[in-house]
Amino acid sequence: MQTTNLSCQIFTAGFSFHRTPFHINRTEGLGSYLLRLQTDGTSEALIDGKMQRIEAGDLLLYGPNDTYELKIFPPTPSESLNQPMESGDYHIFFGGEWIDQWWSQRKRPTKISIPLSEGLLGLFRQIVIEQRRISNPDPRISDYYLRILCLETDRLLSEQPISSGKSFLAHRIKQYIEENASSLFKLEDVAAYVDTSVSRCVHLFKETFGISIMQYALEVRLDMAKERIVFSPMPLEQVAETSGFANYTYFHRVFRSKFGMSPKEFRYTRQEKM
Repeated sequence: MQTTNLSCQIFTAGFSFHRTPFHINRTEGLGSYLLRLQTDGTSEALIDGKMQRIEAGDLLLYGPNDTYELKIFPPTPSESLNQPMESGDYHIFFGGEWIDQWWSQRKRPTKISIPLSEGLLGLFRQIVIEQRRISNPDPRISDYYLRILCLETDRLLSEQPISSGKSFLAHRIKQYIEENASSLFKLEDVAAYVDTSVSRCVHLFKETFGISIMQYALEVRLDMAKERIVFSPMPLEQVAETSGFANYTYFHRVFRSKFGMSPKEFRYTRQEKM
């Protein structure tokens, strides 16, 4: 998508949290595009002509001519003991020429289930903050955040499972690794995050990506360290520590094995070229 000069506009953006019944029904069409991310609790929304349950991590995408119906209501008697009535969501109504072009480039389902990562939540949060900003507002900032969110949505969509939930679970594991690589986590931590056993966690990841969880974590940590060696003034021991390595000796050994030179040599050769 080359045309960054095409218009892109946010009409309204916000975060809603409901503890009382709520219902909206726009049968005549939205008149704009809508991204809605369920962050807490549950709701029901009209998808492909039927009302479907929406849970935390469900991202809804609607076009200007789509019928939109949303219901938030108390849990059933069998659920009410363990589930209070609540529903939280980020929502963005938007449009513009850039959005029209983005929307027309591929067919997207109305609902996709995605990991609630801090990166994705941060995009929604930042757009809401910019829309509410009173002092020194700059619509270009919201514009760029929205474009990133649209492109990130397509990347998440490309990672959706084709025939089962296995691929989705593997991608949740992958995301956990990428977001926690700078800390020393164990396989048990990863398995607990995706609510499965360690053995299934290990098998699914290897089956999907052809690499073990800890080997992928090592790759992410080495790439993180490489960037910090070149672009930060950190001492090399601190680079190792902040990139998730238990000690400098181990970091030095695996770095040399991966890149063919020591961290010190790597910093020297790269900085000479800058």
